[in-house]
Amino acid sequence: MSLSKMSLSKPNPAETLARVPIFSGLTEAEVAFLAQHAVTRRFDAGEIVFTEGEPCLGMYVVESGNVRIYKSSASGREQVLGIEGPGSSVAELPVFDGGGYPASVAAVEQSTLLFVSKQDFQTLCLAHPQVALKVLRVVGARLRRLVGIIEELSFTTVRHRLASFLVRLARKEGTPGAAGIEVTLPASNQELAAQIGTVRELVSRNLSRLQAEKMIQIDGRKITVINMKLLEAELDSSE
Repeated sequence: MSLSKMSLSKPNPAETLARVPIFSGLTEAEVAFLAQHAVTRRFDAGEIVFTEGEPCLGMYVVESGNVRIYKSSASGREQVLGIEGPGSSVAELPVFDGGGYPASVAAVEQSTLLFVSKQDFQTLCLAHPQVALKVLRVVGARLRRLVGIIEELSFTTVRHRLASFLVRLARKEGTPGAAGIEVTLPASNQELAAQIGTVRELVSRNLSRLQAEKMIQIDGRKITVINMKLLEAELDSSE
């Protein structure tokens, strides 16, 4: 990690740490103590925070921006395991088990993260066992999400996964428009492919088919879901 990625100035790490679920039971003084030991690191869009297999030096908390957690194959193909935003913690598990980072993390956009060393985090857990219990809840939720990803990759088609992605995106981030619900896709079809476990060519082909069937309307990276009921029906019919 280059020195340019570290900053001794801390915007307000205490407020960020106080929003993190695993630190919610700490007193103001305890959060302030943890904040004093946290190091602010800034990353540009696409920049690697850490890679799978690297020795774990500590955990991270997202202060601003978003990061993606992903696995890579030997051929370079990626599978996104999750996107984490402000107030989320990353890499808690390897702090406990002593192994390397189990996946890679990169900034989706310009992001600021707080780094908490393994030693400081372990000391905190020894003094406050409830923090360790909350880590188990976070890890448990991620495990359930991973099981869902495995299930989708094993038992559903690319068309089904793409429809499912669009439905979730429309429900979570969609805005009403004249023709339907408007959403913005990830920066590229390559990134979208990594999120649904396929390749760019199949993403492009299936987006075109959904448009031809008048479920969606494509305008660059903007998608308008013009028939939500028909798109939702894909989740029941695609096997």
